[in-house]
Amino acid sequence: MTYTVQIKVMPLKELLDPQGKAVMGGLENLGLMGVEEVRIGKNITLRINADSTEKAKQIAEEASKRLLANPVMEYFEVSIN
Repeated sequence: MTYTVQIKVMPLKELLDPQGKAVMGGLENLGLMGVEEVRIGKNITLRINADSTEKAKQIAEEASKRLLANPVMEYFEVSIN
């Protein structure tokens, strides 16, 4: 069976997010007030052929750990649709 897997990769909450800070400044320059924080990350979609949902999630987590996310600076979340 083919599964569509979404992987969200975000900077660790403890680290500064320079892209997020730049966007925050841009929003303020546009007069768009009320935004308290901006964090910029990546959304990755994988189509995985696997025998089960658990196997598809295992493959996605392994890909995230080994290639898609830098554990020193980022965390990831996997969801299957």
